[in-house]
Amino acid sequence: MRKSPLIFGLLLLAVCGFGGPSASGRGSETQPPQTVDRVDLDRYLGTWYEVAKIPNWFQRGCVRNTTAQYSRLTDGRIQVVNRCVDRDGNTATAQGVARVLDAESGAKLEVSFVSLFGWHLFWGDYWVIGLGSNYEYAVVGSPNRRYGWILSRTPDLSPQARSAIDTLLTDRGYEPAKFQPTEQDPA
Repeated sequence: MRKSPLIFGLLLLAVCGFGGPSASGRGSETQPPQTVDRVDLDRYLGTWYEVAKIPNWFQRGCVRNTTAQYSRLTDGRIQVVNRCVDRDGNTATAQGVARVLDAESGAKLEVSFVSLFGWHLFWGDYWVIGLGSNYEYAVVGSPNRRYGWILSRTPDLSPQARSAIDTLLTDRGYEPAKFQPTEQDPA
């Protein structure tokens, strides 16, 4: 497997502060999207398949099978391992770490993929704005709405789940049409 900081590693630079205008429909630039009330992080751990995303420059090399694997570290933070298949058919991997910003809800986290001598230099927002009742899907966004991901425990979602997610995205100030499907091989 090949590590590719260009695919995922610069996530922080993009999410951290190159804000710009809102990509929203109903949301306002001054009001960040509402997060879910509570995320049980132990239930959130494990493998997630990227079903759709707002296209971004740091994932442009990914063409299919994008996944995220979350596991608990001994210091309480969360290890993040992102993988995808690139244009050449190689698996690109990026490892990072997430920290919880809001311990009460667990819904606001920051992720870093850039480390220098063990110090994480840049942190990007990772807000859980939607979550299936059985943690079968998650919707992740950023305060500026420039970034967004629809994740699932399986490589695809039912049309009913996707319809519910599109309604949620609209309610959170996103335009569902901006989320482009991610190709996933069947499990």
